Amino acid sequence: MANTLWLDNFITTYSKLGINNLHLLKEIYHQDVQFVDPMHQLKGLDTLLNYFDELYTQVSHCQFVVEEVLEADSEAAIYWTMTFCHKKLNKQQPIKVQGHSHIKSQDDKVIFHRDYLDLGAMLYEQIPLLGALIKSIKFRASQA
Repeated sequence: MANTLWLDNFITTYSKLGINNLHLLKEIYHQDVQFVDPMHQLKGLDTLLNYFDELYTQVSHCQFVVEEVLEADSEAAIYWTMTFCHKKLNKQQPIKVQGHSHIKSQDDKVIFHRDYLDLGAMLYEQIPLLGALIKSIKFRASQA
């Protein structure tokens, strides 16, 4: 685990996060949190909670496994693997995505959270025709 309480709380919360306990996010995020991922830029705790509520209603399973944590002062980089089952993607079979998060704290809570991940692997490759096309493009690009 990490050395600081705010970071330990963040990692512990994400490791047990599910549709029935999204209220735990209130314990780790600052009221003025800024959240950024490849598709969204959100400001404020209420907006973030609404986003997670909508997101988690679309999944039947979501699990984060933290693989490495780099910490310096009031910020950290967290490398993780997310495994999820989405109601409309990949025939509801598990999808694994690796990514990392850059987080910063203020008042022992996360005030900034930015996720970096392969949106193609998470979303676009899971759509039947589009997925085949993207996988083909990735393959061709790797052969160049």
